[in-house]
Amino acid sequence: MTVSPLVVLDCDSTTIQDEVIELIAEAAGTRKEVAAVTERAMRGELDFAESLRERVATLEGVPQSVFDEVYAKVRLSPGIRELISDVHSRGGKVGVVSGGFHEVLDLIADDLGIDYWSANRLEIEDGKLTGRTIGPVIDAEAKANTLREWAATSGTPMSATVAIGDGANDLLMMKVAQLGIGYNAKPIVIEQADESIKGDLSLAIPLLDRLQ
Repeated sequence: MTVSPLVVLDCDSTTIQDEVIELIAEAAGTRKEVAAVTERAMRGELDFAESLRERVATLEGVPQSVFDEVYAKVRLSPGIRELISDVHSRGGKVGVVSGGFHEVLDLIADDLGIDYWSANRLEIEDGKLTGRTIGPVIDAEAKANTLREWAATSGTPMSATVAIGDGANDLLMMKVAQLGIGYNAKPIVIEQADESIKGDLSLAIPLLDRLQ
């Protein structure tokens, strides 16, 4: 019997090859500074919410037109379309939960035909970023809770859930899922993931056959 899975992916450096906040920071002239903080957070050396505040603060004054520019630069990860197609062929659902931003993820989700997505929101005043986010921060705990919520919404048993990510912020959702897969993952994630793959997300497809 084919199981209808729920596959939840991280966005930055998983669904896509880029870190969206770094692409926005390029417009602000703070990419190097932001990239260094991102790397520390993904290695688990820095609290995610703290790192988000620190990085977003450097974006103050960037015009909101930056989102279209950033989306044009986004590179999808190899195999993402194949993975989504396979999950849908099994009657399953695909979600993307991101510590990045709705303003760009909305465009990516529409392009890929993703079923569920959630991310942080940037505050905008007078057409410019304020350097702050609005609403709850999508941190590790929020990612895990979101996976549970989407499982309930889609009627998917937790035994048919998969989480795919690359950084420390993905570890909690990988633990609550039946199968946690590291993708081009940091060492801390490789140590704790059930499986790890590199390069092509379609390598996750055969692993779905393990679900019951």
